[in-house]
Amino acid sequence: MPAQQKETAHPGLAQVQFLTIAEVAKVMRVSKMTVYRLVHSGELPAVRVGKSFRVTESAVQDYLENAYYDAG
Repeated sequence: MPAQQKETAHPGLAQVQFLTIAEVAKVMRVSKMTVYRLVHSGELPAVRVGKSFRVTESAVQDYLENAYYDAG
């Protein structure tokens, strides 16, 4: 597949912002272990890059929106 076709196959992929597990933990104000548990359970989608994981900002936002609990 020529390089030009690869670039146009996913035109919006360049705008995707990936976060490390530590960055996700900081945003969510939880431990890194909690984020790893969410990733391994499938609750938080992630991409494996070598030996580490990356999570999209939109995945974090979606998770937090769906996890919202109204106590009142």
